[in-house]
Amino acid sequence: MEAVGGGGTLSEVYQSAKKFLLRTRDGVERLERLQYSTSGGSDSDISFSVKKDINQIQSQCAEMDRLWRSIAAKSQRDLWKRKVEQVAEEAGSLRESLDKYFLRNQKRMQEAKERADLLGRANGDNAHVLRIFDEEAQAMLSVGNSARELASSTALGEAILSSLSGNRERLKSAQRKALDVLNTVGLSNSVLRLIERRNRVDQWIKYLGILLTVIIVLIIVWWRR
Repeated sequence: MEAVGGGGTLSEVYQSAKKFLLRTRDGVERLERLQYSTSGGSDSDISFSVKKDINQIQSQCAEMDRLWRSIAAKSQRDLWKRKVEQVAEEAGSLRESLDKYFLRNQKRMQEAKERADLLGRANGDNAHVLRIFDEEAQAMLSVGNSARELASSTALGEAILSSLSGNRERLKSAQRKALDVLNTVGLSNSVLRLIERRNRVDQWIKYLGILLTVIIVLIIVWWRR
């Protein structure tokens, strides 16, 4: 059972709010088309009507928020809560669009006033005004070209630094390999010298053994005589 308020049932207020949403959305779209059209035209009546409709929708949302809270069934209460929140969010979005429209319109009017002031200071000398705009455009073009050249130079410098860094890493790697080879050669030379020294010692031992054997044999022969 839907709750009933002073403005009607919850369903009636909801349907009324939906109708206001459709009309408000159409009004905002008309304002945006009128703002960007070249034909111009008065938009004050439309903007006033749109603002009034948004206020009406938000008032209805407050009424619906009061009504759905009095529904007994939790499932129905949750359903209506989501519906009311959706309407409130769309109304908020439309108000934001209307505020942006007013800001753009205010900015456009300010720019038109500044252009009129500039033309007034130039005493109607349109050529002078156009020359100012042309100089600004040329300056912006020059700044853009300089920025592109700077970006190109920066990219070239980064590429050169990257190449130098890669070469440095390769040189370091080659240096480490060379040191490894030298260390290996030095170790091999030490091993060879150790082997030669051992061979010489073995030869001396062999010669001493032969000499001792001969002496022992001579002693035994002499002793037996």
